[in-house]
Amino acid sequence: MSDLQTPLVRPKRKKTWVDYFVKFRWIIVIFIVLPFSATLYFLIYLGDLWSESKSFEKRQKEHDENVKKVIKRLKDRDAAKDGLVCTARKPWIAVGMRNVDYKRARHFEVDLGEFRNVLEINKEKMTARVEPLVNMGQISRVTVPMNLALAVVAELDDLYAIPWSQGTLGLLVAAEIRLIPIKEYMRLTYIPVKGDLQALAQGYIDSFAPKDGDKSKIPDFVEGMVYNPTEGVMMVGTYASKEEAKKKGNKINNVGWWFKPWFYQHAQTALKKGQFVEYIPTREYYHRHTRCLYWEGKLILPFGDQFWFRFLFGWLMPPKVSLLKATQGEAIRNYYHDMHVIQDMLVPLYKVGDALEWVHREMEVYPIWLCPHKLFKQPIKGQIYPEPGFEYENRQGDTEDAQMFTDVGVYYAPGAVLRGEQFDGSEAVRKMEKWLIENHGFQPQYAVSELDEKSFWRMFNGELYEECRKKYRAVGTFMSVYYKSKKGRKTEKEVREAEQAHLETAYAEAD
Repeated sequence: MSDLQTPLVRPKRKKTWVDYFVKFRWIIVIFIVLPFSATLYFLIYLGDLWSESKSFEKRQKEHDENVKKVIKRLKDRDAAKDGLVCTARKPWIAVGMRNVDYKRARHFEVDLGEFRNVLEINKEKMTARVEPLVNMGQISRVTVPMNLALAVVAELDDLYAIPWSQGTLGLLVAAEIRLIPIKEYMRLTYIPVKGDLQALAQGYIDSFAPKDGDKSKIPDFVEGMVYNPTEGVMMVGTYASKEEAKKKGNKINNVGWWFKPWFYQHAQTALKKGQFVEYIPTREYYHRHTRCLYWEGKLILPFGDQFWFRFLFGWLMPPKVSLLKATQGEAIRNYYHDMHVIQDMLVPLYKVGDALEWVHREMEVYPIWLCPHKLFKQPIKGQIYPEPGFEYENRQGDTEDAQMFTDVGVYYAPGAVLRGEQFDGSEAVRKMEKWLIENHGFQPQYAVSELDEKSFWRMFNGELYEECRKKYRAVGTFMSVYYKSKKGRKTEKEVREAEQAHLETAYAEAD
């Protein structure tokens, strides 16, 4: 292993009561969080069934009535006396780890709690029209039986979001999303890769980006999991019909059953038995990481992956993230900010190996998740954008109109924390953000951020964003995306003053 890949050596850390509380937090999870989560999931499921039993016409009528209530609520706001607008959703309900201290300042709440219906599935236009609280589990339950799905499906049931603006341009009351035709099964190939981190990155790239540019070789789904500095498994999936999946000799794996091994551990078996292929029901594949929350479930319930627990209690999984957050106090939250990493690094595809080496040296978190993300060249530069001139480099995975990026998902306790060594989570995030800026990378804004405002607008391009804020009169109505994402408390008055001071100059300074 090169010096670049060697983790930093840190002194031992003295344990506090919080360490022991976190270690035995599984007791609260077992007896409180899991039962309440299962009950809540069941009630939500019944609510979804009730919604689906209504005609699309009735759903649309209810939607129109709820929109009128929102409009009335906004008209009642006195801009001079009331705070900045935000939703009435409680801070602990959000799935992400982004700081929500902005809600502790004076603010004007708008309740969007009734906006949880799938309004229309249009098979001719191949679109789904949904309200903002519809999550991935709900929409896949409606569309997959029709052999339709979103073009991009997030892996956890509870997700659904419009990225990057973070609710700072307006209130979303409905969205029309493109659908694609699918088949009943996913034919998934597990490809083991061994070598150093650069070799693992190249194995990931080769799994879905053919060097000859032959588009027929590009799979429908791709993900990679790096388990340690020398081993990873890359998975490529293509849709398959029920007839193909049930042919003699083909293996069908219902990964969604409660007693099945956690998906990331199942994929890891390819390192011992070599490359293999199996067929997974499409909806179960979409939500393959739900039961174990990727691999965070291992920290939450250390024995949760054992067969006895899966067989007896696996049907209770996963604990609802919102309830996990609701049962942690300020000290626990601060502990996770300092001693835990939940970050995504969106980096150019050709820099994935460098990103893996950086994560190993500075954070030493495993497994690491890899997922492709294509950034298209647009006439107007958005908040995130391809590297200038990428189309002339002819790099593997890129096309003339789009540069291929990868989401490097870093979720777990760092190696130093697991060994009882000192670890400064805030400093690690600052270093990560600096590395991303230097390497044309981006940090999704659901996560904890340490960026100051000037650095934030070095990472992101704010020109179009600010034009939109002016056009839709969001300035003075909604908090700007930087202040909504930043760590630490800030009063409404401070936000207004800072926004006014930086409105015309922040982006010029960033250049």
